Amino acid sequence: MTKILSPFTALCSVGFFARLSYALARSPVLPLFALYLGAGPEAIGFSVGISTVTGIFFKLPSGALSDVIGRKKTMLIGLLFFAFMPFTYLLIKDYTLLIVIRFLHGLATAIYGPVSMAVVADIAGGKKGEMLSWFSSITIIGNLLGAPLGGFILHRSPDAAPLSMTEFHYAYLASGIAGLLSLIMALSVLRGDKQAEKGMGLKEASRRFISGIKEVISDKRIVITSNMEGLQNLTVGALEAFLPIYAVTAAGLNEFQAGLLWGVQVLVTILSKPVMGKISDKYGRKPLIIAGMILCAASFASVPLLKNFYLLMISAVFFGFGEAFVTSSSAALVADICKEKHFGTAMGTFGTIFDIGHAAGPILAGFLIARFNYLYAFWIMSGIMMAALPVFVLGVKEEFRVL
Repeated sequence: MTKILSPFTALCSVGFFARLSYALARSPVLPLFALYLGAGPEAIGFSVGISTVTGIFFKLPSGALSDVIGRKKTMLIGLLFFAFMPFTYLLIKDYTLLIVIRFLHGLATAIYGPVSMAVVADIAGGKKGEMLSWFSSITIIGNLLGAPLGGFILHRSPDAAPLSMTEFHYAYLASGIAGLLSLIMALSVLRGDKQAEKGMGLKEASRRFISGIKEVISDKRIVITSNMEGLQNLTVGALEAFLPIYAVTAAGLNEFQAGLLWGVQVLVTILSKPVMGKISDKYGRKPLIIAGMILCAASFASVPLLKNFYLLMISAVFFGFGEAFVTSSSAALVADICKEKHFGTAMGTFGTIFDIGHAAGPILAGFLIARFNYLYAFWIMSGIMMAALPVFVLGVKEEFRVL
């Protein structure tokens, strides 16, 4: 495999199939499966969100673990969850077991996510922004393809008959096959493991594990930079949940147009992230993060002022560019700041804050919309983003870069 593909291309292929597998098991298959099992709206939402909670608790320790026992071992543990957890859905007969399996399935991304980014950072050298952005964009494509493929599998019957357990089993079998492909590819790619030290005792491993976490989370630059990504992701989660609802109920658009608004934002982010990552490698991370936060805040705040489809589309495009600016540079800046031996811990910290932002976005937006309206809700969240910028500007220093 490595003779055919470069190590980085192979890693991207592993990430693509891993995320495709996870997306196949998530949307729209998961909420429809929960509904099939008799779950109500609140229970359906909980089944979707429980895997993110897993990430909040396990991304940091998973990243730190990879600094101690090595990337290969830790990454393969995560890929085992991608490969085999989808098959456990075939055993589900009630909602309670679904929640247990969803929580355990969340360990796939909780372990694999920060470690895979650390692996890319290990091999990227001075191209961390570009390579992390390419890796992220390719895995996002896997996420995007998983949703329509899962819907296609469920909708394979031409008649309007209700969904049966068989259709859900086919979807989760497809998820398992994609996960197995990812694991098989990784086994042929991940040969060396320079981070692991042979002969390390349990006491020494525990000491390094704890000291690595303390060293990283005590570095205010890493925490502040990670918070920029978390706050930006706060608005992503809010848009993901409420942009379709606003578009249909307030702006008078149809469901297809609402889907296009979200789709174009994701597409712009995917296409522009590698370019922005390359620019950040040459000219610096901070200017792009600052510009991206301003773009996201302004376009997010403009949404409740707009009713026209094309104006909302323009706003979505600018938000997509802003997201690309921030996400192409924030992870790379964290990798620049931390010591190489703590890449895993740093990416775990970054991923934990990322998940907190994504999980909190819909919750905060829902609370604010219910308490006030779309205008005040979106403006308050935009204000939070802008208020964080001075802290980032003053609290994080970066060496000036030139061509």
